[in-house]
Amino acid sequence: MLRIPIKERSDWRMIANEFGFRFHTFDGEEYWTERYYYQFSLKQIERDLEEPTEELNQMCLAVVNDVVNSDALMEKFAIPQASWDLVRKSWHNKEPSLYGRFDFSYDGKNPAKLLEANFDTPTSAYECGFWQWIWLEDNVKLGQISRGADQFNSFQEQFIERLATLAETSKTKVLYFACGLEGGEEDYGTVTYFADCARVAGLTPKIIYIEDIGVDSDGNFTDLNDHVIRWLFKLYPYEMLFREDFSKYLDNGTLYLEPPWKAIISNKAILPLLWEKYPHHPNLLPAYFADKKHLLDDKQGIVKKPIFSREGANVKIEKEGKVIAESDGFYGEEGYIYQAFHPLPKFGNDYTVIGSWVIGDKAAGLSIREDNTLITKDSSRFIPHIIL
Repeated sequence: MLRIPIKERSDWRMIANEFGFRFHTFDGEEYWTERYYYQFSLKQIERDLEEPTEELNQMCLAVVNDVVNSDALMEKFAIPQASWDLVRKSWHNKEPSLYGRFDFSYDGKNPAKLLEANFDTPTSAYECGFWQWIWLEDNVKLGQISRGADQFNSFQEQFIERLATLAETSKTKVLYFACGLEGGEEDYGTVTYFADCARVAGLTPKIIYIEDIGVDSDGNFTDLNDHVIRWLFKLYPYEMLFREDFSKYLDNGTLYLEPPWKAIISNKAILPLLWEKYPHHPNLLPAYFADKKHLLDDKQGIVKKPIFSREGANVKIEKEGKVIAESDGFYGEEGYIYQAFHPLPKFGNDYTVIGSWVIGDKAAGLSIREDNTLITKDSSRFIPHIIL
């Protein structure tokens, strides 16, 4: 695993704007970076990332089954009791999932360690599935990267194939893609990309803001033209949906991507349960709820994470009683889990986290994010990669 300098494409910003990648810069700071890239061997990808990704996915599904069959665990996940039946029904009815992403600490030598699972509303899919592949093709043409180079990246191909498969059993070919107004360019760009993929898959995609979804007299969700929404992809987290006034209408016959049972995998409360069910698994870190956090080694370091935290918010890393990293935010009311600290690999002044994507049940691609702190945030840079 190497980080290799490379010359930027002189016109990449113009190309990005043409392709709709308008969130390549945040508040004047670069989000997409192509001044260097990461290089992996095929063995590293297949053995250390692809295989563990698919195994961890199956492990998570086993934990979901445990949670939906336990009131006590549903409470630990802070899922409102009014939504328990919805979550359980979606699991027992085997409502299909679309995608997700595991975040790993991986240095190219030792087993990748799972930091968390983002299986409800993961972003950076456009950057992974489309944009970094364009970067690779362009640089091969420019002679800056070997023609023998590849990328762990079948995200777009698998995403389209998965949508086409789901369409075969759906009751409608009209799939709505929704995001919140507050999500900005990134969320809107993501659902636009997914809508384009859906069109290739033979569906009729429609984009709508969550705030523009209404409810008719029969309790059905409707768009601005009062058309009933029967199939909905929502880039909006369940922990927020479950607490909205209209949550009582969620069980109205609409099919969701992601299905409600994904609220369990996307919750950090799954980390202690994974460790309990699969202790000492090479890709897991010790993790506990508050009542057992004393089992963690303070000399190694302890990471305190809100069960609903996103984009690295409200995370605190302590070592031997001292705070070595901390982030602010508005999460934490529902509780925390505690995970053994496993430092991210450092390249220069930057810490690197690996995102490994899942489409259905298959590993599908790789995202790399960097930050100059130990906590990866929404502003952390996206870096392309190759296999050589």
